[in-house]
Amino acid sequence: MAVVLLPADSLAPLKVSARPRGRGDAVSEGMTSLVDEDMCHTLPMLIDTHCHLDFPDLMANLDAVKARAQAAGVGQIVVPSIAVDNFQRVLNLCATVPGLHPALGLHPCFSHDVTAALAQLAQVLNETEVVALGEIGLDFRPGQAAPAVQLPLFEQQLQLARQHDLPVLLHVVKAHDQVLKRLRQVHLPRGGIVHAFSGSEQQARAYAGLGFKLGFGGALSHARARKLRRLATALPLEWLVLETDAPDMPLAGYPDQPNEPSRVAEVAALIAQWRGLSQEAVAEATSRTAQQLLRLPDQR
Repeated sequence: MAVVLLPADSLAPLKVSARPRGRGDAVSEGMTSLVDEDMCHTLPMLIDTHCHLDFPDLMANLDAVKARAQAAGVGQIVVPSIAVDNFQRVLNLCATVPGLHPALGLHPCFSHDVTAALAQLAQVLNETEVVALGEIGLDFRPGQAAPAVQLPLFEQQLQLARQHDLPVLLHVVKAHDQVLKRLRQVHLPRGGIVHAFSGSEQQARAYAGLGFKLGFGGALSHARARKLRRLATALPLEWLVLETDAPDMPLAGYPDQPNEPSRVAEVAALIAQWRGLSQEAVAEATSRTAQQLLRLPDQR
């Protein structure tokens, strides 16, 4: 689905419409049975590495959203920004809610006064501790800003990440080879996460060779996502991290509902089922990877 370029001050999330469930979908109303609710209290804490918790769909019911996440075993959540206008909101939210960690960046699908926005991002990074620079990247779908607009914004943010020794949270759509080319040029010592990974196995291996991890979320729950399922099953588990991209990228089985961080437990359950592993093994491995990459506290 094409995402139109929105003004930054609208702060409208990038919506992905949930299609009606078909007979071939992997997840139905009974999907939540994949998650052993009794085990949620004993599993290693899950980490949602990409959740826009400051977006209106989630902020409107924040206490309930947090309670459901905690009940599902989600102990830490990374909250990325998309534009200068929500930097402070992300920082304030993460400063007041335990277990939330901020990332700051300028998303390619929102319009920015590039010079002013980059200057403000640089200033905030000098004054504030964040776990990553993001959400940044390239999106070359029709309807997005021209590559000539996106590329300088992306390249300068990569330089900021290098200067501040930060990993990056990448949004990459129809632009993996272009992103990989620039990552090779800049060389980020701490790598980052390719959020909502949608590339090929060859591209996955190229990212891994540069120190990047691959974010898997609700998209793999849909029957049409055969390539994603194969990758989530076949790639080394230590390359994977879990995410929701809530309130967007809903899982199958939740039509017309905002996604939530609690559902990262269902993503873990699906990966565990396909790989023939326990939920505990997937939770342990993915949380350890996220903690090491983003330097998050160990909550075991």
